[in-house]
Amino acid sequence: MPHSPLLLVHGGAWAIPNDMVEAHQRGVSNALAAGYALLQKGASAVDAVEAAVAVLEDDDIFDAGRGSFLTRDGRVQLDALLMDGATMRAGGVACVERLHNPIHAARLVLDKSPHVYFVGQGAEEFAQSHGMKLIDNSELVLDRERLRLQQAQAKERAGLPDLTFAGDDKSPETAAELASHDTVGAVALDANGNIAAATSTGGTLNKAPGRVGDSSLIGCGCYADNTSAAVSLTGWGEPIMKLVLGKWAVDRVQQGRAPEQVAPDAIAYLYKRLGGHGGIILLAPDGRCGIAHNTPRMAWGLCDARGPRTGIVIEDM
Repeated sequence: MPHSPLLLVHGGAWAIPNDMVEAHQRGVSNALAAGYALLQKGASAVDAVEAAVAVLEDDDIFDAGRGSFLTRDGRVQLDALLMDGATMRAGGVACVERLHNPIHAARLVLDKSPHVYFVGQGAEEFAQSHGMKLIDNSELVLDRERLRLQQAQAKERAGLPDLTFAGDDKSPETAAELASHDTVGAVALDANGNIAAATSTGGTLNKAPGRVGDSSLIGCGCYADNTSAAVSLTGWGEPIMKLVLGKWAVDRVQQGRAPEQVAPDAIAYLYKRLGGHGGIILLAPDGRCGIAHNTPRMAWGLCDARGPRTGIVIEDM
């Protein structure tokens, strides 16, 4: 029986400043257009989330692909994961420095390898062996991010607190003091009733080289299973990893709970247990979905038979 396709994307949960709202909404709108066009043509949920996330990686307003945060030594290191809910196949890459679109490398791992996860040079060589072009890391680095790194390191030397998420101050007016966390992701339902999820990130600002966050780890920042749900998370990676929060959320959908309620419950659990901040998009195989965040704002977009909708806070949905 045919299903009504649906695509849900996020562009990060943080204190998005007023002068960046339009760019974030435009970015998620472009991602929706690319991914949903494929779904309308009968493409798979995997194809749709890959296409949507690639658009977000190409948009330097987000922390994925070109324009990502820099490591402590001034380089870009990227992580991505793609998971097919129909087959439970997954592909992940981490700490790649010479790939423009890590989500495409993740797709190659899913399709072409008996393995699930490649890191660093091995991931780059695998991608190159299957036709992806290797680039110089400098092509991913923006002057904007060099300045942001300098400012962060100056604050670190001065002993100032990290206000990245400003969880206790929900006012967007605090955004000028904050660094963005724009991990991107997508979940989709295709006409055959299959679901998929994808997440991609440049990680945290001033991170130690080699650090891997939740985004590319199965069950943490990304997961998909036709018997439960598809999920993508964004935010502070370490607490999300410790709670294996993506799997926590989809398991509760599998137990019969509505994703509309599981999503805010997951974010509440993240904060209650570990003081974590972030956002979540969650999609069940029947098309029900949930979005939640405990940061001042979160960029999101949804497209189904009723057309596209985007927003910066959940109340806009």
